Amino acid sequence: MKRLSLYLLTVVILLVLLAACGETAATTTATTTAATTVAAVTTTDATIAATSGNVINPSNTATVSLLNTPTVSPTIYTATTATTATATTIVIATNAPLSASPAFSELIRTLSGHSDAVISVAYSSDGKTLASGGLDKSVKLWDVASGKLLNTLNGHSDNVRSVAFSPDGKTLASGGSADGAIELWDIATGKLLNTLNGHSGFVKSVAFSSDGKSLASGSLDKSIKLWDIATGKELRTLSGSSDFIMSVAFSPDGKSLASGSYDGSIKLWDSATGKELLTISGHSGTVTSVAFSPDGKSLASGSEDGNVKLWDAASGKLLNTLTGSNYVMSVAFSPDGKSLASGSDNSIKLWDIATGKLLNTLSGHAGFVYSVAFSPDGKSLVSGSADKSVKLWGLR
Repeated sequence: MKRLSLYLLTVVILLVLLAACGETAATTTATTTAATTVAAVTTTDATIAATSGNVINPSNTATVSLLNTPTVSPTIYTATTATTATATTIVIATNAPLSASPAFSELIRTLSGHSDAVISVAYSSDGKTLASGGLDKSVKLWDVASGKLLNTLNGHSDNVRSVAFSPDGKTLASGGSADGAIELWDIATGKLLNTLNGHSGFVKSVAFSSDGKSLASGSLDKSIKLWDIATGKELRTLSGSSDFIMSVAFSPDGKSLASGSYDGSIKLWDSATGKELLTISGHSGTVTSVAFSPDGKSLASGSEDGNVKLWDAASGKLLNTLTGSNYVMSVAFSPDGKSLASGSDNSIKLWDIATGKLLNTLSGHAGFVYSVAFSPDGKSLVSGSADKSVKLWGLR
């Protein structure tokens, strides 16, 4: 009789929880409309079986914690929990799957080969090759799948501070030498194609236009130069900056160019005419990195003041400030534009663009992270550091 009473009591508790399910689930996430699955388990880490649509399937389990924080799992559903007097955990799963997010990440491998700090890293457009440049005066090409070193490109007389692949993945540009030279390399053969001369100081940044026909370079000589890739000739010089140019980036449509300066300012330029369009102020330290969002509507900047700032690319209006870092050295948007990576003090931070919230911190480097870049499919991230290593991270 007592067992029957206990059973009935348990059923009543379940019915009460089901009745309140819609209200509870609605507070879990703005996109939740109803609770669709209830499962009773007795483990401290609540486990439910779920697939898209929350259909129970024992062969596909997803895990959630009691604090409503998902563990590292590619298929997870938001959940709330309640505990009965008998310590049975009730998991209420909603029909709101988490979107793919770089909050779930892991170190895939570490690439070693540089003899000094790695200052710049880049993915090829097909995601199969990595390039890294460093203070050892070399550029290295790596196979992403295996981590194998494919080639070492030697030719710079000084540090390599920036590397960039052409959109078709056939050419690599590298700059950094004190003589202001920029080297263009054939990826397939490793041969030097051309040397672009014109800067009178260190080249801090190089970037290809989206059509691959032009290259922009920013230098400590306080100028930005645009080059014709086919001929190697200088197209124009963008003058007007009062301090060192630390970073340059083309907008996705190639019509605009952004530059970050040592004095903390950001400038937007018309790439066709060289006319200065806008000057943005807000950082209290050197702007080390600038990047356009994939849709070209936003601009991100990283600074030695420890902040990442998001700006409206058309008006220059400040949209958000992401704090919590020291000496931000590099920023990069994910291909879908929903996330941002920033490299700073021994770590990489991953941010949600819509909310400005920190999604995750990737730790593993033993020195400053100078450069970060997303793979074209957004499933991995590469970082270069003062610890002489290149690290490849998997994002889920």
